[in-house]
Amino acid sequence: MRDRGGDAGLCHDGALGPADSGQVRARGAGGGEHPVSETAERVWERMRVLVMERHDRRKFLVDELGMSFVKTKVLRRLANRPMTMRELAEELLTDRPYATVLVDDLEERGLVERTVHPDDRRSRIVHVTAEGRVLAERASKILATPPEPLLALPAAELAKLDEILARVTG
Repeated sequence: MRDRGGDAGLCHDGALGPADSGQVRARGAGGGEHPVSETAERVWERMRVLVMERHDRRKFLVDELGMSFVKTKVLRRLANRPMTMRELAEELLTDRPYATVLVDDLEERGLVERTVHPDDRRSRIVHVTAEGRVLAERASKILATPPEPLLALPAAELAKLDEILARVTG
C-alpha cells in the first residue's frame, strides 16, 4: 500500500514512496472526531504490521508451550498476582464462564490452583503454581524478544524510537 501525493518517503513496506502531503482528516472511534495526519496513520499501520503480522510471536509461543495464547495470557497475569475468578474475567475482558473454562484446563495441567477466598467462602482465588510460573516466565521471555529488524537498528535510532514510543505510551 503506497501513499498518494507528496515527495518521496517511506511506505509501510519500507520501500520509498510518497511522503505525507500534510493533509489532516477528522477521524475517531466511538463517535469522537480527532485530526489524523497521513503520517500518523502510516506509522500506526507500520506498527500494527510489525507486531501483528511480520513478527507476531503468538504462533511461536503456542507451538513452544503447547497451549493457546489466551491460556498463556492467563498464566502471565496470574504470575503477577493471584486473582479471583471475577477479577480474572475482568482482566481478560471476557465473561466468568469462559474464564472458568480456561482456569479448569490450566488446573488440570497443574499450572494453577484455586483456594477459598479468606473473606468470602463462596469465592475462589486462583494462584499460579511453581510449574505455571516457569511457563509464564518462558512465555514472557518469548514475547519480549525483539524481532531481528529492530535489533539491527543503529543504537542512536533505537534510542530515538524508544524515546518516541515512551512519549506515545506514557
